[in-house]
Amino acid sequence: MSDALGQPGQRIDRWLWCARFLKSRSLAATLVQSGRIRVNGDRISKASRMVRPGDVLTFPLGPHIRVIKILLLAERRGPAPEARSLYSDLDPPAPATQRNVDIPAATPVREAGSGRPTKRERRQTDALRSEES
Repeated sequence: MSDALGQPGQRIDRWLWCARFLKSRSLAATLVQSGRIRVNGDRISKASRMVRPGDVLTFPLGPHIRVIKILLLAERRGPAPEARSLYSDLDPPAPATQRNVDIPAATPVREAGSGRPTKRERRQTDALRSEES
């Protein structure tokens, strides 16, 4: 598709869906209409806004603010490796080891599926919680 300037472009909701940032095109349109997406620093609120290669998108996705640069327009919603080739991440999320820095080391950890804690484990957990407050 082309816009009034004759440059090729693609609707932002369709591009976000094809690049696999959102599971459905209607979710992408809802995100755009919420007004939380910026294209080249300008806030947009219409899903029909055309984007082009070279545009920089800034939008919240989960607990992160994503900043990406569009490299290619999408022809289809293909597999994830193909979707990753459509953009470059200008601000990649922190690695998993740095995300969990705020968790104290004294927090008791139980194996998943190990059942309910025993009375002794429960007393130890209560003692740790009373020390923290």
